[in-house]
Amino acid sequence: MKAFLIMGALCFGTVPIDSVFAQTLYFSAIPDEDETALVTRFTKVAEYLEKELGVDVAFLPVKSYAASVTAFRNDQIQLAWFGGLTGVQARMMTPGSRAIAQGKEDPTFVSYFIANESTGLAESDQFPAAAKGMTFTFGAKTSTSGRLMPEYNIRLETGQAPDEFFSRVGFSGDHSQTLRLVSSGAWQVGALNYTVYDKAVSNGDPEVETTRIIWKTPPYPDYNWTIRGDVDERFGEGFTEKVQASLIGMTAPELLAAFPREAFIPAQNGDFAPIEETGRVLGLLP
Repeated sequence: MKAFLIMGALCFGTVPIDSVFAQTLYFSAIPDEDETALVTRFTKVAEYLEKELGVDVAFLPVKSYAASVTAFRNDQIQLAWFGGLTGVQARMMTPGSRAIAQGKEDPTFVSYFIANESTGLAESDQFPAAAKGMTFTFGAKTSTSGRLMPEYNIRLETGQAPDEFFSRVGFSGDHSQTLRLVSSGAWQVGALNYTVYDKAVSNGDPEVETTRIIWKTPPYPDYNWTIRGDVDERFGEGFTEKVQASLIGMTAPELLAAFPREAFIPAQNGDFAPIEETGRVLGLLP
């Protein structure tokens, strides 16, 4: 509740930003699921970090991938769980910011291409050329696993832009919505974060009954924790390293399940150079 009240104060300009953020570390995450799920996922993470860091910590949900980058740039949040592309964007806009941790799985992340069962497409190690002329949905426009790397691979494998290869192309907004839309048949084929689909399978969600994995992309670096470069000035010398150690030391299964990740490992900005290069190739980065 405190987080929402503060965001309201910011929106209406009733509280100076410096005084609001003086004693609290705020963090957010790209909205790869709906807001209710995000709040449930990250409230316990905030409680864990508060205990480990000895400062107040609050999770602030955002409405879009772009909003997470803007909030980071504007110092409304000081720490964020970004995707590969949004992390690069945020660090480019906020000099001195650093990637400090990533999931153990993130250096070799993949996207799934899924199809509605009515298409007759089956899983293959080869790019699904038979999907030519079908309808296709990405996730969010700046999602690494839901747009950047799927589009890169479509162009690489077919020599065509997505809207040339497919009959119609759209953007669902998030991975869970991509799964729902392909499951319903609103879109015949889509691309999404593999962990979202695997979680749906393990939960026995009904959407997986009418969808099929048809292809997996080659691996690429993806999600990361990024922190602003000025947090040591605010919270004390060595605070960045303390946050990094707390994230890497996050071993409780119920906390890791919020991501979901097996563990966290150190990260640095250079780990995401392939994402920056791909983003430039596709015109998503300056």
